[in-house]
Amino acid sequence: MNGELIDRVEAWIAGDPDDEDRAMLQHLLDRGDEEELNRRFESRLNFGTAGLRGPMMAGPAGMNRYTVRRATQGVVAWLDEIGVEPSRGVVVGRDARRGSEKFNDEVVAVLLGAGVTVYEMPRPLPTPFVAYAVKALHAGAGIMITASHNPPKDNGYKLYGPDGSQIIPPSDEIVERYANASTTPALGDRSSDRHHAVSDQVLASYHEHFARRFAVAGGSDLKITYTPLHGVGGEPMMSLFGEAGFRSIAVVEQQFAPDGRFPTLPFPNPEEPGALDLAMAKAEEALSTLVIANDPDADRLGVAAKASTGWRTLRGDEIGWLLASALLDEMTSPDDVVATTIVSSTMLEEMARDAGVHFEATLTGFKWISRAASDGVLRFGYEEALGYAVDPLVADKDGMSAALAVCRLAHELAEEGKSLFDRLDELESRFGVHAGAQLSLRAEGPSGLKAIRDTVNKVREAPPSTLGAIAVTEAIDLAKGWNGLLPTDGVLLQLGESGRVVIRPSGTEPKLKAYMEVKLAPGQGHSLSAQRTVGAEQLAAVRRDLQILLKF
Repeated sequence: MNGELIDRVEAWIAGDPDDEDRAMLQHLLDRGDEEELNRRFESRLNFGTAGLRGPMMAGPAGMNRYTVRRATQGVVAWLDEIGVEPSRGVVVGRDARRGSEKFNDEVVAVLLGAGVTVYEMPRPLPTPFVAYAVKALHAGAGIMITASHNPPKDNGYKLYGPDGSQIIPPSDEIVERYANASTTPALGDRSSDRHHAVSDQVLASYHEHFARRFAVAGGSDLKITYTPLHGVGGEPMMSLFGEAGFRSIAVVEQQFAPDGRFPTLPFPNPEEPGALDLAMAKAEEALSTLVIANDPDADRLGVAAKASTGWRTLRGDEIGWLLASALLDEMTSPDDVVATTIVSSTMLEEMARDAGVHFEATLTGFKWISRAASDGVLRFGYEEALGYAVDPLVADKDGMSAALAVCRLAHELAEEGKSLFDRLDELESRFGVHAGAQLSLRAEGPSGLKAIRDTVNKVREAPPSTLGAIAVTEAIDLAKGWNGLLPTDGVLLQLGESGRVVIRPSGTEPKLKAYMEVKLAPGQGHSLSAQRTVGAEQLAAVRRDLQILLKF
């Protein structure tokens, strides 16, 4: 076996605080399983689009107590480097995934041992509460143990800075540098006078603000079915519904209690085909017209609505358009900003221009969206992957407040005898059909990650001349930066005025993703239905060409 690999494994074993993980690695060493050890040691988890995220396993490529311990030591050193006093504190939270509680305990012990004040969430709670609490408590940082919508085998570590937003470069690089140089830390315990539970008053202030912000005067009898997809959003979301005046809520009982096994779902992601099937079946039984779903940490929002032809799950972009149509009218200050990412639909930019509101396009991820306003105020931001920020009080995506905003819009439309689909018709009649889809190709293991990198490089070096019979008018290497954005790994293929495709590696999963949009100008003497048919056909043709182009 490779001697350097043996040295790295033995060094890791010497520092790992977990008996079972040490025993597992020693067993792999003893039997000479070089392939498996390479999988665990060839690369280490890095801060990607949404922090650390990966499979729970021993070794630097996995989420485990030692990875969490080292990362938290990195956070302590980073806060010291940027001049944040330990007394400002760090908010610590967790979801209900397997491993989340012990990882949370590790974070708390390392922080207290380093003399840092800790504000700990009292139980497994949604990620947006941590982002909110960082600002509400004027804390120095926030750490959330969650893998959001990833498969059951994964877990993760999300880090917020003093502004309540997810960290960006160079902060992530500083944390990683210190984490990689970490030694055995002193550990504290909850008997320390520096340990505090986040109070019910802080959590209640979130509820009061958003229930008031999106309240329905006189209450609403809109029939809604809700599912938290086995996550932690259930009880908080039901309280918010009631406080905001929504009184006809049915729940998917099989998916209501937090359960890190996610027994009814292969992937606990509202985007995945079939994820809302149980919710739609319950909605039929309850005579609901709207399905609302949160992902397991409740920072994302899925929506399905009853159309004349049956249930239809809305795309992330469509939810973004609907929310913007309701929120843009409220924006009157020149400091107001709306934002979305370069992989999301371009319609928000057109809607903002029409409303006279400043628009910004950002790199992928809410860590960029939350900072899009610069010196202004981000009033609305979204990404097509079901992430929405509808109020500046939370500097991250928030599936709970966004759910209230969608429900209020659906209620107001119903009062006029209209539906969410009627509003979408109005928007595409006015701004043109924007047909969008995503192609996602999964690749496991180190060889899979190499295949993803190689494929992106292939497109970068030899871009296609056409996609779906539409000319590629420009190929933009995003690694060189573009339109004032920082460099990022990816390629943007512009299809003239007809749309665009962005190809990039996922920042949260081992996937290669292609984000497609085909646009048709409004009118042109055709019905909206006919235009949508043309758009769908063009989009399908682009997708077919991409499947050939991106084949591993």
